[in-house]
Amino acid sequence: MGYRVVDPDSVEPAPDRPCEMRGLTEPAGLSEFAMNRYRAAPGERIPLAYHYHERQEEAFYVLSGELAIETPGETYVVPAGQVFAVDPGDPHRAYNPADAEEAVEVLAIGAPQTTGDAKPYESAESDGADRLTE
Repeated sequence: MGYRVVDPDSVEPAPDRPCEMRGLTEPAGLSEFAMNRYRAAPGERIPLAYHYHERQEEAFYVLSGELAIETPGETYVVPAGQVFAVDPGDPHRAYNPADAEEAVEVLAIGAPQTTGDAKPYESAESDGADRLTE
C-alpha cells in the first residue's frame, strides 16, 4: 500500500513558465497520470502553448477564477468548480484573459502520463510567442 500527502505550496514552482506551475506528479509518486497546479494572473497563459496531445486525455479543474480555453472552433470560459476535458488530438490553449479581475487557479490532470506527447498546433492567430514545453 502507498499513501502520500502533498502540500502543493511546498513544491517549488517550475522555472521559465508563463505562470506559476507546481508539478505534483513526482512529489505524489504518481505513475499512471500527470498532475499540475497552475496559478495565472490576468494576462498570463497556462502552459503549454497552443497544442494537442497525441495520446493523452487532459482535464482542467478550475479551483478559483475563470479559465479561458481557446480551441479552433471557439473559446470556452470555464468558471470555478467546473471541469474542461480535452480528447487526444484536439488543439487547445488555456489562459487567464488580460481583462480578468482575478487570478485563476487550476488543477490539470493528464493520462496516460507521457513525455513528448504534446505537439504544437499552428493557428492563423499564432503570434510565435508560444513555446512548447512539457
